[in-house]
Amino acid sequence: MNEIILNIYLVINNGLVTEFRAIAYEKEGGDDRKIEFLKSRAKEDYSKAYVFDAPRDKEGRLMSYKKFHKFEKRGMHFQLFEEIFSKFNVPEHPLICVTPVVDGKIVAGS
Repeated sequence: MNEIILNIYLVINNGLVTEFRAIAYEKEGGDDRKIEFLKSRAKEDYSKAYVFDAPRDKEGRLMSYKKFHKFEKRGMHFQLFEEIFSKFNVPEHPLICVTPVVDGKIVAGS
């Protein structure tokens, strides 16, 4: 059965999450195979991925990577990707691969 899977990029500049990027694929097969596929595409997909606004607090400040990491450790980072999930019309609990891009450098394989 085909499933929509996503490569999501967490763009970090000077310790702040400045944007998200994402690209979707429709693939079938096991989860391990899908994750390997997404990882293999990470560097190539970045330049053609859709750009999304980064989360901001009530005062309009960007989120620090440290704060994002705390969300991620608690499994709450999916809430920050709602706009991405909506754009690609993915079901609940999609299979994703999140790749950090730190000060312009893609940190693939994380």
